[in-house]
Amino acid sequence: MGMLPTVMSYVWYVSYGSNMSAARLAAYLEGGRPPGGSRAHPGARDRTPPARSIPVDLPGSLYFAGESRQWGGGVAYYDHDTPGFTAARGYLVTAGQFADIAAQEMHRVPQEGDPIEEVVLSPLEGGRHTAGPGRYETLVEVGRHEGIPLLTFTSPHGVDHVEHTHPSPTYLDTIGLGLRESRGWDEEEVVAYFERVLPDPAVLPAVPAPRPFGEISSDLVVSKSSRARRD
Repeated sequence: MGMLPTVMSYVWYVSYGSNMSAARLAAYLEGGRPPGGSRAHPGARDRTPPARSIPVDLPGSLYFAGESRQWGGGVAYYDHDTPGFTAARGYLVTAGQFADIAAQEMHRVPQEGDPIEEVVLSPLEGGRHTAGPGRYETLVEVGRHEGIPLLTFTSPHGVDHVEHTHPSPTYLDTIGLGLRESRGWDEEEVVAYFERVLPDPAVLPAVPAPRPFGEISSDLVVSKSSRARRD
């Protein structure tokens, strides 16, 4: 395992959706269209790959709502306040890269002076920061790992305050790939997880084999909360 960066310009970007797939996240960093997607991204200002990747257990609930411009079907969101288990993946990235990923999730072009870059370098008051009303403009600090904040973004509404929609098969394929890459799950484990989190798990896609990506830590990070356990 390599040395961690010593400057506090790094954060753990915690993904619980399609960005758990390294190839999908690479489209946000390097630019281009993700495998199976329909839209290209401009990419981050700093196109360096994440320094490390770790699996993360989140103590809240995963749900799907709205409609994705990239994949069609429902979009993954995370409700930190509703007890549950959400499988996630943390990437060690710079604060600027985190801001650029968040910008592209909101269909904006990354640019210098993004206030999110400064916000994430300080503890979030109350563990949250609302950057706007958009679907991924609520930042949540879910814990710390090796002294570095674990940060994710989600919608301002909770799991019980929005109509749930079913994600597309391609979107689930990508999430399943990320689960296998980051956690070493087999197809049975991925399907069991989908059956718990999907609004209607009657039709589930085949899960593709994982692709290698950088260094994947064997350490499982459980974010801060006694609720962080698998039911």
